[in-house]
This record gives sequence, C-alpha cells and structure tokens, in this order.
Amino acid sequence: MDAWRRLLLAVVCGVAVAGVYAAQPVLDVMGRDLGLPPGLTGWIVATGQLGYLAGLVLLVPLADAVADRRRLIAVHLAVTATGLTLTASASGPGTAFAGLAVAGLFAVVVQTTVAYAVSVSPPAERGRNIGVVTSGVVVGILGSRVVTGSLAEVWGWRSCYAVLAVLSLGLAGLVLAVLPAEMRPGRSVRYGRAVLALGGGLFGQRTLLTRGLIAFFLFASFGTLWSGMSLPLAGPPWQLGESGIGLFGLVGLSGALGAARAGRWADAGRAVPVTGLALVLLVLSWAAIAQLPWSLWLLVLGIVILDFAVQAVHVSNQHHLTAVYADRADTVIGGYMVFYSLGSALGAATTTAAFTAGGWSYASLLGAGFAGCALAVWGTERLLRVPVRAGAAK
Repeated sequence: MDAWRRLLLAVVCGVAVAGVYAAQPVLDVMGRDLGLPPGLTGWIVATGQLGYLAGLVLLVPLADAVADRRRLIAVHLAVTATGLTLTASASGPGTAFAGLAVAGLFAVVVQTTVAYAVSVSPPAERGRNIGVVTSGVVVGILGSRVVTGSLAEVWGWRSCYAVLAVLSLGLAGLVLAVLPAEMRPGRSVRYGRAVLALGGGLFGQRTLLTRGLIAFFLFASFGTLWSGMSLPLAGPPWQLGESGIGLFGLVGLSGALGAARAGRWADAGRAVPVTGLALVLLVLSWAAIAQLPWSLWLLVLGIVILDFAVQAVHVSNQHHLTAVYADRADTVIGGYMVFYSLGSALGAATTTAAFTAGGWSYASLLGAGFAGCALAVWGTERLLRVPVRAGAAK
C-alpha cells in the first residue's frame, strides 16, 4: 500500500470518529443549548458510543460477507453524514441524540477500513500500516477538539457537525475514485453467520477476551479525561473558552503520534512488553492530570503520557488479534471494538457524574482506577499464560 492510500484511509478513520467525539470540548455550551442538566451532559458523547457499539454488532460483520469493502466504506460514510446533519439541525436533545446515535452506528466504518488495510498489506508491513491508519483514529478524536473548539467559538457548536457531514460525503466519493476495488472471490460467509460468529464462541476465546478487557478499561480511562476535562477548564480558576479547551487536543496528538512506532514494535515481536510498560505509564499519568486545578503544565505532561500509552496499547492489541485471527480480521476487530466502545461510553457517562459529585479529584481517581484495572488484566494474563503450540488455544 502506498503512502497516499494509507493517508486516505487514516483520514477516513479520523473523520468518522470525530463525529462521535466532537462534542467533548463543547459539552457545557451544547448541553445548555439543548436543555440538558449538567450531570447528564456526558451522555452526549456516550450516546454516540452506544450507537457505535450497535454498529459493531450489526454492521461490522457485513465486511466479512461482501466482496468489495471499498463500496461498504463509501456507503457508511454517506450515512454517517446524514446523522451528523441531523445533529447539526437539532432543536432539542431527542433529535440530537438520534443524530449522534446514527453517526456512531456508522462510524464503525473505522473497523472496515482497518480490515481493508490489513488485507492489502504484506505480513511484514501489517503492523506499520495498522499504526498509520489507526493514528487517524487518534487524530480524529483529539484533533476534532481543536477544530470543534475553534469553529464553536466563531459559528457555534452546530457548525462542527455541519463541516464533518460535508467532509464525510466528500470522502465517500474519494474512496470510490481512488481506492482499488477489493474483489475477494469465493466469499461465502453469510451476514447472519458472521453476526453469530461475533456473538458466539469468539468472545469465549482467551486472546480476544484478554485484549478486549484491556481495551475496555483503557478507553474508560481515556474517556474519563477527554469527556470530563472541559468542565473544570471552563470553570474557575482557568475559565477557558471553547477554542482554548480545544487546543489541548494538540497536546494529546503529540503524545499519540509519538506512539506511531508501536506498530513496528509489534512487527518486531515486542507487543506484550510494550503493552505492559504503556499501561504502567497510563496509571502514572493520572498523578499529573489530577493537578489540573493548580497547574496546567502538569496537566499537559499527563495528557502527553496518557495518549502515548493509549495509542501504544491500542495498536499492539489490534496487531496481535489480526495476526492470531488472520482469516476473520473484520469480525475479530469488531469484537475487540465492542470492548472499546463500552469502555469509552462508561468513561464519558461517569466522568461528568463524578465531577458533579466531588470535583476533578473524584474524576481523576475514577480515571486512575480504570487504568489500574487494565494493568491488572494484563498482569493476570501474563501470570496465567502457559506455552501453547502455534495456532492452538486461541
């Protein structure tokens, strides 16, 4: 795969997830405009995550049942644009939640895009390509904060969703025009069978369950920071506006992009120790993040460490799973991302409640607790691991 196609796939992933996370820096103003009480504003992000969860179960298996995933990517992007448009035009919380749910449902185009990248990559380059494409996810999650904050300050929060809708439609056309058709002759997997495979024995297999639980707690910790941070930053003593809060996305990007080599480390067989080290860093990052009420510099340090750790673990997890389950990469990535979506929704929904109950110290303890659970899962799996023959006891 050449650099331009990798870049296009990364942009597709970035724009798709941006629609789910765009509300994070404008939760306060968006919630007030839609008439939501402060303790429930976290559900603006959580609704998109729950839609994403439904898409993982209902839509991702389609990629195992079609011959040309390129067309599926384009269709998902077009429907995502519809949900974003509905959100941008919402006059109340019901309509906004419906639009966010649709955008989240079809944002699973990310999984189809990653699986497409895996299928066209030689084994020696698979980790590198996964790293580049999934970097688009992190850029979308964090970069959208910068763009959303700036747009919201000038034209209001609705403009953010309108811009993302236009970008999604443009990318749908570009995917059909630029990417080669991926005809996979002999595809005999039926949609119903693929859904049953996702919900059946796959979740009972140790490899997916372990990596999935790590992702669940990993992204619960991630969601706690990014869905809750705008609340204390908008209040005293900092009282930052939407654009100022959004700029912290650039800080997160520097950390996440610093972990771009995680795919190469995985190619070299170092995915397991890298995961453990990154999870230790994730726990430690919360000691700095907790200082937000007193020091923005320590907050910046904590954000860089946290996003580096999250990206390193996420890439390593996906590389490992696609290597073990190479014959059904779409379905296994969908299964893994179920844990990701549940964790992200949990972090988004609980951080605003924790902040309302006890301020940023409560939210920080929550995020650190999620990180500690992820590390505990990794450590337990290492202790229980027994040597197995290649290809056995997945």
